[in-house]
Amino acid sequence: MSWGRFFSIPAVQAALVQAAAVPTTYFLLYALAIVHVPLTFAVFAVLQGVVALVFTWKLGMAPWWRVIQLLFPVAVLAALALALPPLFYLLVFLLLLGVYWSTYRTQVPLYNSGVAVWQAVERELPRRPGLNLIDIGSGVGGMALHLARVRPDARVTGIELAPLPWLLSRLRAKLAGSHANFIRGDYETLDFGVYDMVFAYLSPAAMPGLWAKASREMRPGSLLISYEFEIDACPPVKTIVTTEHGPALHVWRF
Repeated sequence: MSWGRFFSIPAVQAALVQAAAVPTTYFLLYALAIVHVPLTFAVFAVLQGVVALVFTWKLGMAPWWRVIQLLFPVAVLAALALALPPLFYLLVFLLLLGVYWSTYRTQVPLYNSGVAVWQAVERELPRRPGLNLIDIGSGVGGMALHLARVRPDARVTGIELAPLPWLLSRLRAKLAGSHANFIRGDYETLDFGVYDMVFAYLSPAAMPGLWAKASREMRPGSLLISYEFEIDACPPVKTIVTTEHGPALHVWRF
């Protein structure tokens, strides 16, 4: 990985922002001390969070990073005050790592769609038998399990990068006796040209790359369906509201 790509990772940028905020925070603390404002670790944590939030906003990072930057110093202070054993933090870290894995790189957190979305996707599928369907970023497997149940004639695959959701989806398929196949990996390594429908519930950051890949590889007549997130480069041919006040389902046909 090049240094440029490394420093473009949002998590790395967030860490650098926290480091860069420290001098400004100390300057503000000095100013408060001059006017005799009582200084505590809590004051430092709040100031550090606010300064980091402002820097994050100025850098144009995603809105959720602003919240994280604001709360991070306060969370660290609270964790120190609780004096929990180191093993607790290790277990929490391993759990979060198993669930979110490379979210810091892909910028795709764990999202789960619901039954209304699964049924809407089901209705968009061609009626011909033998379809090859895939859910990229399949999470705990809800979409793939549903499609495998209602379309036993289809080949249904889910691909997930994070190990814990992938393991859970495999377990669910085994317990349900489903023919859905769950593989662990990065959808970037797949050839979209072999699928009749690709379903994605990713994030805004992933959509340009997804569209570039789909445009190169998907064959005529195939469908790309995205829940919630649109593609700026190409309007969908169809938008479906699955639940009242909920996100829409966007459909592209090749």
